Amino acid sequence: MSAVAQSTGRSTKNTPPKKQKGLNAGQGRQGLLLVAPTIAFLTVIIIYPLFKAIQLSFGKDEGLDPATGLFVEGGNAGISNYTHWLLQRCGDIDCPPGTLGAQFYDALWVTLFFTVVSVVIEVLLGMWFAMIMNRDFKGRGLVRAAILIPWAIPTAVTAKLWFFIFAYDGIANVLLGFFGISPQLWTSDPWAAKFAIVIADVWKTTPFMALLILAGLQLIPGDVYEAAQIDGASKFQTFIRITLPLVKVPLMVAVLFRTLDVLRIYDLPAILTQGAGGTTSLSMLVINQIRQGFHSASALSTIVFALVAFTAFLFIKFGGADVVQRPPKSAKKKDDDKPTKSADTGNPVAANVTTGA
Repeated sequence: MSAVAQSTGRSTKNTPPKKQKGLNAGQGRQGLLLVAPTIAFLTVIIIYPLFKAIQLSFGKDEGLDPATGLFVEGGNAGISNYTHWLLQRCGDIDCPPGTLGAQFYDALWVTLFFTVVSVVIEVLLGMWFAMIMNRDFKGRGLVRAAILIPWAIPTAVTAKLWFFIFAYDGIANVLLGFFGISPQLWTSDPWAAKFAIVIADVWKTTPFMALLILAGLQLIPGDVYEAAQIDGASKFQTFIRITLPLVKVPLMVAVLFRTLDVLRIYDLPAILTQGAGGTTSLSMLVINQIRQGFHSASALSTIVFALVAFTAFLFIKFGGADVVQRPPKSAKKKDDDKPTKSADTGNPVAANVTTGA
């Protein structure tokens, strides 16, 4: 019996702990083959145009030299295309007022204004609409469909629709007349045109915000609200302490999507105001520059891309908009490197047998 116990103890001591195996080489290759078409597709439509735009941004446009009237060939422009926009330099002089180079910071300010005002209003209305759609009442499906209709309409159609609404003799000015307010030049006045674009954008994309928030609300268990009611929490306390924390990730993802979308806004102001009243956005400025020089437009589009990428980085890094589920980091157990306990202490049966012998 003693020999049996000792042999059992030696086998237990020398047996290494089993580790969970991951994907083998065959499974890894199969997974790579499955994602290869998607990677190739994204490379063609995203990576290549991005690097091509950066390459073109350091080139010089061909055309007539305004100083000499002679045709000049393109070449290496260095960073002059970037200084043209960021420093508003047209050659060796400052860009004259009215030129595209002198409109960069005005377009940047207008774009940021659209972004902040539109997203704030859409978050408030989207949360309100989402909480209404999340309730259980008769006709909820009809209400959801009605709220989502504006989002389903193409942006160009939306812009043309609001163009007629904001016409001088349109519905907006007729409604203002009932309150004794004089008609507004919604598509040309500097401030009226800005708020006309904000109103149209909010009407169009608030349903998208509400839809993403609604998806987060439906993941909250009903037992949480029942427990809050039992504890005597008010509706405001329930909203602040339960709803907002649990819906934070979907809310921040919705804010991220809308922020990046508004930073690239083009079709709505291009159709509604045609840039009048100082409503030219950065994307409109890029399109206008393409008609005069493609290399300089590439530099401006690269600047817009850097702005969008930096905004996305801030939201994901500090705003809680990272939807990728990552396992928690844990320190490697030190016990893995230590030898296992002996048979005398780890196997009481064998220890008793040895002692009895």
